Amino acid sequence: MARIAITGASGHYGRIVCDALIAQGRAQDLILMTRDPAKLGGYAAQGCAVRQGDYDRPETLAPAFAGADRLLLISGTRVGARVAQHQAAIDAAVSAGIAHVVYTSFVGIDDPANPAEVRHDHIETERLIKASGLAWTMLRDAHYADAMIVMAGPGVMATRQWISNAGAGREAMVWRADCALCAAAVLTGPDHAGQTYDVTGPDLQSFAEVTAIMAEVTGVPLAYVAIDDAAQYAMFDAMGIPRRPVDDHYVGGIPWNSDDMVTFGQAIREGFLAVRSGDVERLLGRPARSVRQMIEAHADRLKNAQVSA
Repeated sequence: MARIAITGASGHYGRIVCDALIAQGRAQDLILMTRDPAKLGGYAAQGCAVRQGDYDRPETLAPAFAGADRLLLISGTRVGARVAQHQAAIDAAVSAGIAHVVYTSFVGIDDPANPAEVRHDHIETERLIKASGLAWTMLRDAHYADAMIVMAGPGVMATRQWISNAGAGREAMVWRADCALCAAAVLTGPDHAGQTYDVTGPDLQSFAEVTAIMAEVTGVPLAYVAIDDAAQYAMFDAMGIPRRPVDDHYVGGIPWNSDDMVTFGQAIREGFLAVRSGDVERLLGRPARSVRQMIEAHADRLKNAQVSA
């Protein structure tokens, strides 16, 4: 059986993929790369090979990938730094003799008019992978429902307002777990080389529609407030979030910057992320889970975050 290397294996996405493959009896086939191997001690105990590797230390990557046939290249989190990081990983994959790279990309990146800053990182990484001579599969994941409901939801509940520059734009938000399970399916299945999958949720929805679902499920009156880009920047400025990437400014483990978030909202508003496909069902044999299901799964947490009337 093919041996599978996974970068960023200690993150949320990586752990879901690891757990899915271990459940298939593939622990001995897994090579898990992380900056801190101690975080994956439990996986080592289950028979996985755990190796130290760091995108920012290219010399560590080829040894981390040694012996692998397939690589799941999980995108880095630092907008603006990812292309150099991913180039190092691609070069190391070639050097290590890996045959097939599966990359976690993003939807809606083909159109050069898409203003989202993340577009450049992903489209350029896809170009580098295709130019490497390796077999490839692109998993273009939609916006995680988890990011909006689990992370942003409590703030919405506390203020009873969802404020965004996304306007009435729609996107098909997807469960992160569904994305990771699609990756596991591609890593272990045949006939995926040269394929690009749009991994999306089942419904195109605006933030106003999602706000209404949150209000219905929790019983808390909520309002969606559409603002322009300047007002969105002002909000983030007031929160102390830098406009450009700053390596040491992390929120929830992610290096936030307002240029990234404002242009993301602009891309939604202008329709560049209005992508919906049936690829989750094609890969998993069941429909993608919905935003409503995500809200229902976290209803108690959301209710507990509201301000007492």
